[in-house]
Amino acid sequence: MSPRRVALVLFATVLLLGLGAGARDRFDDWVAATRIPRLDVQVGAEVVARDGTLLRAFQVADGRWRLDAGPVDPLLIDMLLLWEDRRFPDHAGIDPRAIIRAGWQALRYGRVVSGGSTLTMQVARLLEEGPTGQWAGKARQMRLALALERRLEKHQILELYLRLAPYGANVEGIRAASLQWFGKEPRRLTPAQAALLVALPQSPEARRPDRSPSAAKAARDRVLARAADAGLISVSDAKAAMAEPVPNQRRAFPALAPLLAARLVRENPGASRIETTIDARLQRRAEELASRAVVGAGRRLSAAIVLADHRTGEILAEVGAADWTDNASAGFVDMARAWRSPGSTLKPFVYGLAFDDGLAHPETLIEDRPTAFGRWQPQNFDHHFRGTVSLKNALIWSLNIPVVKLAEAVGPNRIAQALRRGGIELRLTGDAPGLAIVLGGAGVTLEGLAEGYAALARGGRAITLSPLPGGGEERRTPMFGPVAAWQVGHILSQNPAPHGTRLRPLAYKTGTSYGHRDALAVGYDGARVGAVWLGRPDGTPVPGAFGGDLAAPVLFDLFDALPAVALPPPPPQTLTLPNSALPLPLRRFAPAGEASAMAARPAGPDALRLTYPPDGAEIDTDGPLIAKARGGRGPWTFLLNGAPAAIAQAQPTANLPNPGPGFAQLTVVDADGASASAAIRLH
Repeated sequence: MSPRRVALVLFATVLLLGLGAGARDRFDDWVAATRIPRLDVQVGAEVVARDGTLLRAFQVADGRWRLDAGPVDPLLIDMLLLWEDRRFPDHAGIDPRAIIRAGWQALRYGRVVSGGSTLTMQVARLLEEGPTGQWAGKARQMRLALALERRLEKHQILELYLRLAPYGANVEGIRAASLQWFGKEPRRLTPAQAALLVALPQSPEARRPDRSPSAAKAARDRVLARAADAGLISVSDAKAAMAEPVPNQRRAFPALAPLLAARLVRENPGASRIETTIDARLQRRAEELASRAVVGAGRRLSAAIVLADHRTGEILAEVGAADWTDNASAGFVDMARAWRSPGSTLKPFVYGLAFDDGLAHPETLIEDRPTAFGRWQPQNFDHHFRGTVSLKNALIWSLNIPVVKLAEAVGPNRIAQALRRGGIELRLTGDAPGLAIVLGGAGVTLEGLAEGYAALARGGRAITLSPLPGGGEERRTPMFGPVAAWQVGHILSQNPAPHGTRLRPLAYKTGTSYGHRDALAVGYDGARVGAVWLGRPDGTPVPGAFGGDLAAPVLFDLFDALPAVALPPPPPQTLTLPNSALPLPLRRFAPAGEASAMAARPAGPDALRLTYPPDGAEIDTDGPLIAKARGGRGPWTFLLNGAPAAIAQAQPTANLPNPGPGFAQLTVVDADGASASAAIRLH
């Protein structure tokens, strides 16, 4: 059908639909009976940072980039209405004046000079994905436009257009187009950018700036000229905008925290917008550090990083791979959640349990000598032994024999239970944990390690780490008490900083798994906890890879992006004494079956014993806990749940701080190292 006949048909349709009161009723019924397509147009899921910054967007099911429009620059809206449908606020879906004008121009010039479609009619066509040139299609669009105007508010119709307008290839909607061509959200655009986004939907393929820059510029400049004529922008601003080049290539859509974002979308099917606690600035920094860490180390090396606020449980940054697009390094594998050997990074928790049980103190001496544990004879990493060392130095030097001795005394099952209370799930090779778990003989995740060290930072009180707002929940049962947690953290804070990094308050531990397959560093300050892993996702050894050399510098660089927050002071009940001033049983660690001569002397009438409270007692009290002993040689020291509660008492009595309801272990130690204990319950 020729343009002239199309114009005549449209003109006749408008006239016929408006004739007479009876015709009006039939017209209303006709519009009311219109089948309206689904208006909840599918948009791709988007994952955003804590400040609303887009981390990653996802395509809809058919592969199109289509996003919620969100806030749009008011200048773009003004230009759009001026260019496409200046009477949009007033008409009822079709604009008779525009149709008459289009028909007259077609009759006069013998071709279509201007269109008569309103924005509402364009929305109708986009909803149905119908044709633009057939008269039957135009009539259908007019009918649907009238129905849409009765169903929706004007701003809802405009939002549909901003979401559906075509921009070439597989891009739809103003927001996706703005991100593609300018790499920015459409809330703030220059006049040149706004004009280009107004012009492109009329001929999205013919005017694509990367393929036809001259056509794109010409269309954009016509929009700018009309905007200047209408007073939307000044003539000088229009000329300056016309001098700007059009973008010559499509930009990649944002992809911050890509693996984390993909996981959240899988875990929240149907969600169009997922808000997170990720800090976009810290996320960029973490990704830069991960990428830099693997440069020159071979294409198969990858990295993972977790950074969280241990006060709230909010994950601030998470990197699952050094390059998520690189198949050679298995960039598609999220190494922040992969099961890997922790190396030596679980050792601090064994020390914490030993301190909490009253088995040892940081200044307690222990033997680092060849020792067999059944048929197992572990070695230190460097195959050297240091002899008699303090537990503090044994942890700083990451010695293996001392920590296995402590683990044997505490018990592997209890260690595994404590780790789980702290958020560190273990993947075991057998049915039950063995002593080897403390040297890396179990699988853990980097997220789990970060959660466990968060518990250390919080005085033994564990909290779940989550990238979702409100996801951090404090766990009911602590790993161990605040004194033991502080003692471990204080030791870890004395680890020397990696060469070339800035000194800062950081309690950290490194780890290297068997065969140099994993290099790790985990640490915390007074506010944040961080964990770093480097290695090959396929488990291939990386010769010469050590946690201290590879992962620790990345950890310190990560914390350099944060303001320094001091580690907490010791709890009031902490026993900070040199070895010579410790109670005799704490001066040297005695493995099971061993005891000092004084502690093993035969009992007699003067033997030390607790007279109150007796073993098994149940006590109702809101005040101090009264403890009384008899026998032994003074001074006497009282320990409550392994922590000193009253030191060097001249008399064998003491008023101890009430630990609160529950079971408690009360111990008295005399000057010769003899001890007596009672298990009690407080109500």
